[in-house]
Amino acid sequence: MTPPRPTALAHQFVREILREGDLAIDATAGNGHDTLMLAARVGESGRVLAIDIQPAAIESARTRIKGAGFENRVDFHLTSHARIAALTAPASASVIMFNLGYLPGGDHALTTDAAETLRALEAALVCLKPGGLLTIVCYPGHAEGADEASAVEKWLQARCGDGWRAAKYAMLGTRAPAPFLLTASRR
Repeated sequence: MTPPRPTALAHQFVREILREGDLAIDATAGNGHDTLMLAARVGESGRVLAIDIQPAAIESARTRIKGAGFENRVDFHLTSHARIAALTAPASASVIMFNLGYLPGGDHALTTDAAETLRALEAALVCLKPGGLLTIVCYPGHAEGADEASAVEKWLQARCGDGWRAAKYAMLGTRAPAPFLLTASRR
């Protein structure tokens, strides 16, 4: 058996806790794969906030959502993921997903930024419900991604003493640095 990709594992964990009527946030909408899964889970009575700084990402995600017939469940926001707290109330989101790096199929020079991501993660902690789930897929295979992955992992480790449970899911023995999943929830 091949271990699941970090994105697939994140989806598995999210499906276990996200319910009809919940609020979920895709902090890095990209091509809309996470947005689509979240919209399917929250159902007609739930909401998804999809955030990205790239117009191409928002359009790609919007097209995917429209194709699935879920446009009434998703609010798209062309802004930084660091603005999460301005888009929703404290302790309102059941799930917040981050899929860092660059837009697949887009300009690989445009990547998420470690400092901006750390601000976004601080805001996410405010927005996450008690018992909610934070997922972060990191891509250390390029210079900016390696710096960001290291910063995010250190940031998350520092939260463990503050009542948060965190985990890292990663492949071992790869030739190049492989993507990995970080998860966190409040105890």
